[in-house]
Amino acid sequence: MSEIDVLSGETLHRALLERLRFERAMGIECVHPLPLAHSAAEGVSAPSARSVLQPVPQRGVELRPVASGTVTQPVSTGQPASAAPSKRIDEAGEPRLLDASARWADLEARAMGCVACALHQGRNKVVFGTGHRTADLLFVGEGPGADEDLKGEPFVGHAGQLLDKIIVAMGLQRENVYICNVVKCRPPDNRTPLPDEVGACSPFLFEQVELVAPKVIVTLGGPATKALLNTVQGIVSIRGRWGTFKGISVMPTYHPAFLLRSYTEENRRAVWDDMKAVMKKLGDNS
Repeated sequence: MSEIDVLSGETLHRALLERLRFERAMGIECVHPLPLAHSAAEGVSAPSARSVLQPVPQRGVELRPVASGTVTQPVSTGQPASAAPSKRIDEAGEPRLLDASARWADLEARAMGCVACALHQGRNKVVFGTGHRTADLLFVGEGPGADEDLKGEPFVGHAGQLLDKIIVAMGLQRENVYICNVVKCRPPDNRTPLPDEVGACSPFLFEQVELVAPKVIVTLGGPATKALLNTVQGIVSIRGRWGTFKGISVMPTYHPAFLLRSYTEENRRAVWDDMKAVMKKLGDNS
């Protein structure tokens, strides 16, 4: 059986469109054969093309099947999308419960006033995070650059523009996902964050992950991967291999800034393969 025999009709058409859209966003002009099937020796069945072009639904809503060609509308299931309340100590020394909204406000306020490491001395703005706070997909980068430090938002420079293209190629929009960094203040000259800086800032990241409670985390580059997977392996060796953080699936991939520096077809295709795996994981869990 040929690869073309595996998918046919509308399913094949959608899979090809998804491939072409991603390749265009990544700047690939030469389209290679689409790997729609795996040999029996690999022990992997052909991936389903269902839902790969649809936005990932938010928790607390379900997508009802509709006729082909119509728009899928979310229908409330009545289940709350917010994270579980957390305890804090008030001024009187008494514990109090915070709902998700209050926890976000409390966490951001603590991050904005943080002076736990030396990075705060040179910052213009704390770069906390942005996006959908109950997203199914969470991107974690390394730290703010010059553009991010001035604006106070992650991934707004050249690397951010490339990340936006990747997100769109996945059939999503930036507002459908949540984006943050390991450290919230810019390291001098955009250097890699030092271990003590990561250690001081990681609690903010870990609480963001807890509050978003995504289905999949994509770590962009080595520092984010090491922080969440507690590994010493470099991104080249661990890229594309699933890991877990507190039960959440984690896909390590190259940082967009690395792609801009080494914009080879091999590197672009590696990220494409990683995002295909992420889309399939999200589709399987929907």
